[in-house]
Amino acid sequence: MLRRWEAGDREAFAALNADPEVMEHFPAPLTRVESDAMVNGIEARFEEDGFGFWALETADTNRFIGFTGLGVVRFDAPFTPAVEIGWRLARSAWGHGYAAEAARRALRFAFDDAHLDEVVSFTSTTNLKSQAVMKRIGMTHDTADDFDHPLVADGHRLKRHVLWRRTAAAWHLDHAG
Repeated sequence: MLRRWEAGDREAFAALNADPEVMEHFPAPLTRVESDAMVNGIEARFEEDGFGFWALETADTNRFIGFTGLGVVRFDAPFTPAVEIGWRLARSAWGHGYAAEAARRALRFAFDDAHLDEVVSFTSTTNLKSQAVMKRIGMTHDTADDFDHPLVADGHRLKRHVLWRRTAAAWHLDHAG
């Protein structure tokens, strides 16, 4: 289930952001202060943009397991301006299909409610699990779109990123009828 953030989510979110395995494809794990600031920023984006990264919980247990959603890309790159789809889940939630299921719901919102023309997703070249989710949700990849992330230090192992795309036209074609 996708929903807005609640105060009780912060502790579990801080724990997953501090997990080195969850954060393997990010420059560093986050402290509690950094994690709480991220939630504050996510909530502010809902007010500014009308969408954001929703808290993600399991439907059967209502357990917080991470986030999935949409965000305006706030750095300059060859593909911006753009809206990205992204996710971050606790390790205990990996391998259950939650990321792809939630991402499909976020795409439905992007194209049916927000009327976006395109959504992108990007990650480091080494993050094969996220790239598999991108493929499962119907995104396409062209190596010509790959880029060096401007917010990652030169020479860092995560500098190079892949870019995947999903257009509204392709979404509506796949979901016609």
